[in-house]
Amino acid sequence: MPTPPMPGTAMRSLAEVNADIRALWRRGGRLSPEGRREYERLLAEWAAVIRGDVAEAA
Repeated sequence: MPTPPMPGTAMRSLAEVNADIRALWRRGGRLSPEGRREYERLLAEWAAVIRGDVAEAA
């Protein structure tokens, strides 16, 4: 299961996280085991940003 960003760390913008996800896939279209772990970490970060955006909007 992916681990979310550490509490107390500054949240990056959704655009920044999306750019990192896109860059990871541009490296060849297939992910190594390390790339897969990074992708899962980025997805967890993306989800945390989304949850933060929804909480702020409410």
